[in-house]
Amino acid sequence: MTFDAIAAEYDSSFAEQRLGRMLRALVWEQLDTLFLPGMRVLDLGCGSGADALHLARRGLHVTALDASAEMVALTQCKAEVAGLAAHIAAHCVDLAQIASEPRTKNQEPLVESAKQGFDGALSNFGALNCLPDRRGLAQELAQLIRPGGKLALVLIGACCPWEIGWHLLRGEPAKALRRRDNTTAHIGHGATVRVWYPSPTQLCSEFAPWFRPLALRGVGVLLPPSYLAPLVAHYPRYFEVLAGIERGIAWRATNWSDHYLLILEKCL
Repeated sequence: MTFDAIAAEYDSSFAEQRLGRMLRALVWEQLDTLFLPGMRVLDLGCGSGADALHLARRGLHVTALDASAEMVALTQCKAEVAGLAAHIAAHCVDLAQIASEPRTKNQEPLVESAKQGFDGALSNFGALNCLPDRRGLAQELAQLIRPGGKLALVLIGACCPWEIGWHLLRGEPAKALRRRDNTTAHIGHGATVRVWYPSPTQLCSEFAPWFRPLALRGVGVLLPPSYLAPLVAHYPRYFEVLAGIERGIAWRATNWSDHYLLILEKCL
């Protein structure tokens, strides 16, 4: 799988960087109001497990899914080292197959976990951008999540002023405007992944009629994209101030951010 190639260094290149921690903190502040201790939640596209571990430390039970076997192994290893193995079950499950082929053999771990039902689900930092369409996934989640359960979905936005300005100043107009269309993203070690940029309106449409929108906010309104982590590391105090300002304006800047967070509720 594509992300196997970068699993070993994913944390050092993003999750453990100051910028990565700042961006994730903005998301966690919202997750902590939605998901309470004792709840059972799905982590869709768990990556190296940062979100799953955060929730498990708060007393939640997390079923973490990722198409990358290396990412899944890393997540499970971290859970064991942290003494949280009883709270985290990580499985290699391809969200693309869930979206296109509901109830396949690929999903057996998910089906088994779903017997008790889930109180909600999250998907952080663009995992759902790797799917051309999410309606099949939404339909499957509707069978897994209890009425009133919340979804917290963080997707890459279509218009990022930081990205546009940065690349235009460097004389790279094609990179500045690359989010206008579906594109191929380079993720390291020569690996690439196809990405799509659905708007919040499109995402709401794909998850209807099973889920209804509750809230929307930008993530990375004033903070830059992850590839500018060295810039943030060089000027940490400046960007801490920007992060503080972002907390106050993120609800009003959903169309002008690196990512957006859409919160949905399972209909009764």
